Amino acid sequence: MGFTHFDENGKAVMVDVTAKTETVREATATGKITVNREVFDAIKAGNVGKGDVLGVAATAGIMGAKKTSDLIPMCHILPITNCKINFEMDTDECAIYCACTVKVTGKTGVEMEALTGVSVALLTIYDMCKAMDKTMEIGEIYLVQKTGGKSGNVYNNLHSHKVKLPEGKRELNIL
Repeated sequence: MGFTHFDENGKAVMVDVTAKTETVREATATGKITVNREVFDAIKAGNVGKGDVLGVAATAGIMGAKKTSDLIPMCHILPITNCKINFEMDTDECAIYCACTVKVTGKTGVEMEALTGVSVALLTIYDMCKAMDKTMEIGEIYLVQKTGGKSGNVYNNLHSHKVKLPEGKRELNIL
Protein backbone atom coordinates (compact mmCIF):
# COMPACT_ATOMS: atom_id res chain seq x y z
CA MET A 1 0.00 0.00 0.00
CA GLY A 2 1.39 3.39 -0.98
CA PHE A 3 0.86 6.78 0.56
CA THR A 4 -2.85 7.62 0.63
CA HIS A 5 -2.60 11.37 1.16
CA PHE A 6 -1.26 12.15 -2.34
CA ASP A 7 -3.05 12.18 -5.67
CA GLU A 8 -1.60 10.88 -8.96
CA ASN A 9 0.29 14.17 -9.42
CA GLY A 10 1.89 14.08 -5.96
CA LYS A 11 -0.42 16.78 -4.58
CA ALA A 12 -1.48 16.41 -0.93
CA VAL A 13 -5.16 15.50 -0.58
CA MET A 14 -7.58 14.38 2.07
CA VAL A 15 -8.40 10.68 1.67
CA ASP A 16 -11.94 10.11 0.38
CA VAL A 17 -13.68 7.82 2.89
CA THR A 18 -17.17 8.23 1.43
CA ALA A 19 -17.51 4.59 0.35
CA LYS A 20 -16.05 3.12 3.56
CA THR A 21 -18.26 1.35 6.08
CA GLU A 22 -18.67 2.79 9.56
CA THR A 23 -17.16 0.55 12.21
CA VAL A 24 -16.19 0.92 15.85
CA ARG A 25 -12.57 2.04 15.94
CA GLU A 26 -10.24 2.53 18.88
CA ALA A 27 -6.63 3.61 19.24
CA THR A 28 -4.25 3.92 22.18
CA ALA A 29 -1.04 5.94 22.09
CA THR A 30 1.53 6.54 24.78
CA GLY A 31 4.47 8.74 25.67
CA LYS A 32 6.42 9.97 28.66
CA ILE A 33 7.91 13.04 30.24
CA THR A 34 11.01 12.83 32.38
CA VAL A 35 11.35 15.53 35.06
CA ASN A 36 13.72 16.33 37.90
CA ARG A 37 13.09 14.91 41.40
CA GLU A 38 11.69 18.21 42.74
CA VAL A 39 9.03 18.37 40.03
CA PHE A 40 8.22 14.67 40.29
CA ASP A 41 7.67 14.91 44.05
CA ALA A 42 5.63 18.13 43.71
CA ILE A 43 3.33 16.59 41.08
CA LYS A 44 2.90 13.45 43.19
CA ALA A 45 2.12 15.51 46.31
CA GLY A 46 -0.12 17.96 44.45
CA ASN A 47 2.08 20.91 45.44
CA VAL A 48 2.75 22.54 42.06
CA GLY A 49 1.83 26.22 42.25
CA LYS A 50 -0.32 26.14 39.11
CA GLY A 51 -2.64 23.46 40.54
CA ASP A 52 -3.51 19.81 39.82
CA VAL A 53 -1.00 19.09 37.07
CA LEU A 54 -2.28 15.66 36.03
CA GLY A 55 -5.93 16.72 36.21
CA VAL A 56 -5.30 19.72 33.97
CA ALA A 57 -3.09 17.63 31.64
CA ALA A 58 -5.82 14.98 31.29
CA THR A 59 -8.37 17.64 30.35
CA ALA A 60 -5.92 19.21 27.90
CA GLY A 61 -5.19 15.82 26.33
CA ILE A 62 -8.89 15.18 25.75
CA MET A 63 -9.28 18.66 24.26
CA GLY A 64 -6.26 18.03 22.03
CA ALA A 65 -7.71 14.75 20.76
CA LYS A 66 -10.98 16.53 19.94
CA LYS A 67 -9.12 19.27 18.01
CA THR A 68 -6.82 17.01 15.97
CA SER A 69 -8.44 17.87 12.64
CA ASP A 70 -7.74 21.56 13.36
CA LEU A 71 -4.02 20.80 13.78
CA ILE A 72 -3.24 18.07 11.25
CA PRO A 73 -4.26 19.31 7.78
CA MET A 74 -5.47 16.05 6.18
CA CYS A 75 -7.24 14.56 9.23
CA HIS A 76 -10.97 14.10 9.03
CA ILE A 77 -13.27 15.72 11.57
CA LEU A 78 -14.42 12.80 13.73
CA PRO A 79 -17.31 12.47 16.17
CA ILE A 80 -15.23 11.03 19.03
CA THR A 81 -17.40 8.88 21.29
CA ASN A 82 -14.86 8.40 24.10
CA CYS A 83 -11.44 9.62 25.14
CA LYS A 84 -9.51 8.58 28.23
CA ILE A 85 -6.16 9.81 29.51
CA ASN A 86 -4.27 7.77 32.10
CA PHE A 87 -0.99 8.53 33.87
CA GLU A 88 1.51 6.27 35.59
CA MET A 89 4.30 7.74 37.71
CA ASP A 90 7.64 5.93 37.75
CA THR A 91 9.53 6.97 40.87
CA ASP A 92 12.85 5.42 39.86
CA GLU A 93 12.90 7.17 36.46
CA CYS A 94 11.27 10.43 37.61
CA ALA A 95 9.02 9.86 34.62
CA ILE A 96 5.31 10.22 34.02
CA TYR A 97 3.87 7.89 31.40
CA CYS A 98 0.71 8.98 29.62
CA ALA A 99 -1.71 6.78 27.67
CA CYS A 100 -4.55 8.16 25.58
CA THR A 101 -7.32 5.90 24.27
CA VAL A 102 -9.79 7.32 21.76
CA LYS A 103 -12.91 5.64 20.40
CA VAL A 104 -15.21 6.46 17.47
CA THR A 105 -17.82 4.83 15.30
CA GLY A 106 -16.85 6.06 11.88
CA LYS A 107 -15.25 5.57 8.49
CA THR A 108 -11.67 6.31 9.52
CA GLY A 109 -9.50 5.58 12.53
CA VAL A 110 -8.50 7.62 15.55
CA GLU A 111 -4.76 6.99 15.66
CA MET A 112 -3.92 10.65 15.10
CA GLU A 113 -6.37 11.69 17.83
CA ALA A 114 -4.73 9.34 20.35
CA LEU A 115 -1.24 10.55 19.41
CA THR A 116 -2.35 14.19 19.64
CA GLY A 117 -4.02 13.57 23.00
CA VAL A 118 -0.81 12.15 24.48
CA SER A 119 1.28 14.96 23.02
CA VAL A 120 -0.95 17.73 24.36
CA ALA A 121 -1.20 16.11 27.81
CA LEU A 122 2.59 15.86 28.07
CA LEU A 123 3.08 19.40 26.78
CA THR A 124 0.64 20.61 29.44
CA ILE A 125 2.72 18.95 32.17
CA TYR A 126 5.76 20.72 30.72
CA ASP A 127 3.95 24.07 30.66
CA MET A 128 2.72 23.77 34.24
CA CYS A 129 6.14 22.77 35.59
CA LYS A 130 8.60 24.72 33.44
CA ALA A 131 9.25 27.28 36.18
CA MET A 132 10.63 24.45 38.34
CA ASP A 133 12.54 22.48 35.69
CA LYS A 134 13.89 23.68 32.36
CA THR A 135 15.40 20.26 31.54
CA MET A 136 12.24 18.15 31.22
CA GLU A 137 12.20 15.78 28.26
CA ILE A 138 9.18 14.55 26.33
CA GLY A 139 9.57 11.47 24.19
CA GLU A 140 8.72 7.95 23.15
CA ILE A 141 5.33 8.92 21.74
CA TYR A 142 3.85 6.20 19.55
CA LEU A 143 0.78 4.13 18.71
CA VAL A 144 0.34 1.16 21.05
CA GLN A 145 -2.72 -0.36 19.41
CA LYS A 146 -5.54 0.27 17.00
CA THR A 147 -8.64 -1.80 16.39
CA GLY A 148 -11.39 -1.72 13.81
CA GLY A 149 -11.48 -0.76 10.17
CA LYS A 150 -10.44 -2.40 6.93
CA SER A 151 -6.75 -2.76 7.82
CA GLY A 152 -7.60 -4.67 11.01
CA ASN A 153 -5.99 -4.62 14.39
CA VAL A 154 -2.44 -3.44 15.09
CA TYR A 155 -0.58 -4.15 18.33
CA ASN A 156 2.86 -2.78 19.18
CA ASN A 157 4.53 -5.28 21.55
CA LEU A 158 8.09 -4.02 21.16
CA HIS A 159 8.55 -2.26 24.47
CA SER A 160 9.03 -3.39 28.08
CA HIS A 161 6.87 -0.88 30.00
CA LYS A 162 3.26 -1.97 30.54
CA VAL A 163 0.33 0.36 29.95
CA LYS A 164 -3.11 -0.34 31.34
CA LEU A 165 -5.61 -0.54 28.52
CA PRO A 166 -9.37 -0.02 28.80
CA GLU A 167 -11.33 -2.79 30.48
CA GLY A 168 -11.63 -5.93 28.41
CA LYS A 169 -8.48 -5.25 26.37
CA ARG A 170 -5.25 -7.17 26.68
CA GLU A 171 -2.28 -5.60 28.44
CA LEU A 172 0.46 -4.50 26.06
CA ASN A 173 4.14 -3.95 26.58
CA ILE A 174 5.09 -0.37 25.83
CA LEU A 175 7.99 2.01 26.24
